[in-house]
Amino acid sequence: MNDHHKTFIAFVKLGHFLRKFVTLETPNDEWSQKLDDAITLSKHKNGWFTRENVTHALESWEKLLTEEKLSAWLGSYDLSKNKPKKVALIMAGNIPLVGFHDFMSILLTGNKVFAKLSSNDNALILFLKDYLISIEPIFKETIEISDGKMEGFDAVIATGSNNTSRYFEHYFSKVPNIIRKNRNSIAVLTGNESKEQLQALGEDIFRYYGLGCRSVSKVFVPKSYDFATLFEAVYSYHPIVDLVKYANNYDYNKAVYLMSEFKILDNGFLILKEDKSYSSPIASLFYERYDDLDSLKDRLATDSDQLQCIVGENIIEGEIAFGKTQQPSLTDYADNVDTVDFLLRT
Repeated sequence: MNDHHKTFIAFVKLGHFLRKFVTLETPNDEWSQKLDDAITLSKHKNGWFTRENVTHALESWEKLLTEEKLSAWLGSYDLSKNKPKKVALIMAGNIPLVGFHDFMSILLTGNKVFAKLSSNDNALILFLKDYLISIEPIFKETIEISDGKMEGFDAVIATGSNNTSRYFEHYFSKVPNIIRKNRNSIAVLTGNESKEQLQALGEDIFRYYGLGCRSVSKVFVPKSYDFATLFEAVYSYHPIVDLVKYANNYDYNKAVYLMSEFKILDNGFLILKEDKSYSSPIASLFYERYDDLDSLKDRLATDSDQLQCIVGENIIEGEIAFGKTQQPSLTDYADNVDTVDFLLRT
């Protein structure tokens, strides 16, 4: 069995393990207990990482890590083109396992990963590293975690904010790179959405507390749109305000808006504010009214480099169905940059 096949089989086995774990009521073996401990530790390190949200991330991955889906994904590439290299991976930590797709892509293409973990999301990644090594010793040679200055790599994938991206672009300019910046997701409403669709939109808005680039942070609505319909549909998400960190952000942002005399709509756990920006603070959802869909489509095309997902129905090519933004497939690349193609060309 060659190294690529060993790596592939290991990720299939990881999928089996995660499928078993998410169906357990209590851990019943050593590795399940270790993962349970890693989930607890991740919540201590990052208060946004509730067990429910971490479990949601694990469930998303167990659905993707199947032999069929991995084969279909990688089957469209010629992996023999790869020139083995050491790839520096600067990982974000805004939502659980946000950098795992890059981590996996580097390994499955036959390269070594040299990872700089975010302090906000290191417990889960370190667990997955240890588990992979336990089932396939080859990973001892192909996974390295950086604990200091990063040197001696051949390419880099770095995810950060618009501010850190400028530093990354300067620091990593001498090697092939993917530098990711802030992106946001939006929804385009027509007023004809069903209650079920608007309820599903709540998942896109509130999952991971709106911290991901795939979280809907803004909605575009017709001139005469009545937000009472949306508020009613998403009311079932109101327990989100029970998390103190979320409640603090809600209270703070509401106070700022009121002191600034901004006109806002508020339902006790979500603030709606009319704003041209795509990036809304936690517990806030920006909105903008449009005159006609054709003009809006032109604007969204112009702003495509700022957008990750567009939610809607029969609005725009590549749109995502209501409630599905946090269920990306293996071919849904961050910033719409094909990571596997980059790794094979570099």
